[in-house]
Amino acid sequence: MNDAAMKSDAVVLRLASVSRRYGDLVILQPSDFALKRGETVALLGPSGSGKSSLLHIAGLLETPSDGDVVIDGVATSKLDDAAKTRLRRDYLGFVYQFHHLLPEFSALGNVALPQLIRGAKRIEAENEAKRLLTALGLGERLDHQPGQLSGGEQQRTAIARALANHPKVLLADEPTGNLDPKTSDRVFEALLEIVTSEGLAALVATHDSRLARRLDRVIVIRDQKLVEVDHSSLDG
Repeated sequence: MNDAAMKSDAVVLRLASVSRRYGDLVILQPSDFALKRGETVALLGPSGSGKSSLLHIAGLLETPSDGDVVIDGVATSKLDDAAKTRLRRDYLGFVYQFHHLLPEFSALGNVALPQLIRGAKRIEAENEAKRLLTALGLGERLDHQPGQLSGGEQQRTAIARALANHPKVLLADEPTGNLDPKTSDRVFEALLEIVTSEGLAALVATHDSRLARRLDRVIVIRDQKLVEVDHSSLDG
């Protein structure tokens, strides 16, 4: 499937008039957003602007104050917790600033584990883990535990783990924010390459406009609202 065809496919994630507030504190005013299959979108804003809250809402980890999150055509506002958990498991992958790998497992084990929890056979889970880790340049590090991996290798392992159950949408919250600039560039490039090769949609929160410019679209949280901006308007 070529890029143009992928970009024209159905919306896989929609925020419909979503807002978030904590008491009198408004984090996000009613906002709309749509993410299509194969599309990469940067969510830009400084620390404290609400990027993480927005991602948590999109990932069904946090309930919006108003509005609805629609995943692959399914409105979620009236779903119970079990149904939301199934949607998260089947459609969404998450990458955070800190890798949160299990220290007692190897890289291979960390990536196989979500598949085993979902019911995959061990050989199938390990083969898929090996495929993803190899695609991310970690084919020689499969048996290494997190403490034996560099920061960039740990984060690439976390990316592989997020993709292990074949989600349709990847949500990434400052995925390179804990890395030095050189390592950050390498990990970000690996992230974009595997998202593209797997045909995923991705919403990536970052404070780095230089990285945001590399994605298809850019949205900014400005005055508690989601606003789409041109790449040309970004610094750098």
